Amino acid sequence: MSVIVRLSILLLFGIFCCSTEKVVPRHLAQSKEAAKYCAENNLDTSYCVLIDMRIHSGKNRMVLWDLKNDSAVFSCLCSHGCGDSAWGEDHTKINPVFSNTEESHCSSLGKYKIGKRGWSNWGIHVNYKLHGLESTNNNAYDRLIVLHSWDAIPETEPYPSGTPEGWGCPAISNGYLRLLDSYLQNSNVPTLLWIYN
Repeated sequence: MSVIVRLSILLLFGIFCCSTEKVVPRHLAQSKEAAKYCAENNLDTSYCVLIDMRIHSGKNRMVLWDLKNDSAVFSCLCSHGCGDSAWGEDHTKINPVFSNTEESHCSSLGKYKIGKRGWSNWGIHVNYKLHGLESTNNNAYDRLIVLHSWDAIPETEPYPSGTPEGWGCPAISNGYLRLLDSYLQNSNVPTLLWIYN
């Protein structure tokens, strides 16, 4: 997809991101390791998705990272799992709990291969299967942990409120999934998604 079409998508949904500078420092260290990992594991060496769970859930903490230019293409909000807290609330916005266990309703840390594009009940009805590549997330596929959008997630930062919490999936806003989808559909090899804390 051309740069013009991607910019049109951003402008159409009014979400042109001018705040990537805020999240870049936290992702720079991981980007070097991500680039090496992608090269060694037959993953896309142009882009990866980085999610820093140390960042408050009401702030942009997910980035599409340009591995060639070592810079953020865009940043956005990303939900995490509610665990034992109430679904759809933001009770763990500053202290998410992580687990790789079935029915834990928690997100799992680690590197993932973004798999096949499928139909979702949520958001824009698009999801991407996630294949956990580490012992901390190797149950993700069986737990039905997928990358998807959710109508409840805003396009802009609600801080000091947090992003609504789901059952463990990294969910983003509808507008940003449309944008990310344009990159993922044009990749010839699987893309890395890395959730860290």
